[in-house]
Amino acid sequence: MIIAKVIGNVVSTIKHIDYEGKKLFIVQPVDPAGNAVGKSLMAVDAVQSGIGDTVLVLDEGGSARMCIDQPGIEAIRCFIAGIVDEVQKEI
Repeated sequence: MIIAKVIGNVVSTIKHIDYEGKKLFIVQPVDPAGNAVGKSLMAVDAVQSGIGDTVLVLDEGGSARMCIDQPGIEAIRCFIAGIVDEVQKEI
């Protein structure tokens, strides 16, 4: 799982059938302090998140497809699985 910040929408009139009817976002992985790390990703949203939200992202195709619970979906790799309220880091 990755902690990320939702930074944008993805709008597409023509897309793979597995993405039909799904809300797509660009997410930027962040460290526990909220600083950007690594490259941004496109993720399917299933938890009604929005731009500016900190979210949990599954970046493992098999796990993401299991969470969507739609047999036969193969193209989805990243999935927003939760909205983060706060991050506590123990020292």
